[in-house]
Amino acid sequence: MKYYRTMSLLLALTFVVVGFIFLFLADGVLEFFNSVATLVGMKAAPVDGVNFYLILATGYMYLVSLLAFLMFRQPKNPDFPLLLTHAKLASSVLSLGFFLCHQPYLIYLTNCLVDGSIGGLVLLFYLQIKKSQQ
Repeated sequence: MKYYRTMSLLLALTFVVVGFIFLFLADGVLEFFNSVATLVGMKAAPVDGVNFYLILATGYMYLVSLLAFLMFRQPKNPDFPLLLTHAKLASSVLSLGFFLCHQPYLIYLTNCLVDGSIGGLVLLFYLQIKKSQQ
């Protein structure tokens, strides 16, 4: 536990940087790994990134499912709804950003509205839990 806080901060910063790399250089990540793969005699992955990003999306869905289940198991713990609120509102804001700045795809708008609604609902749960603990 001696290095817990230091490692936690380093992990948080690393995840932020990697998140921005995925957001702004999605194909570049795959191109980099493909160049390394060819050097070591491995097959290159498709640069469209669909399969790789499906892995990340599934990991995200696992995490938000786990948070919702932990909310069910420990309804008085405000940490789980707060984390789920952040996850869903981040997804919503990113979807809106892509809708406005990339392409006005229905899937972007739908995800913005659905995840925004879920995030808002869970935020209300969080606020109720915090209020009851005062």
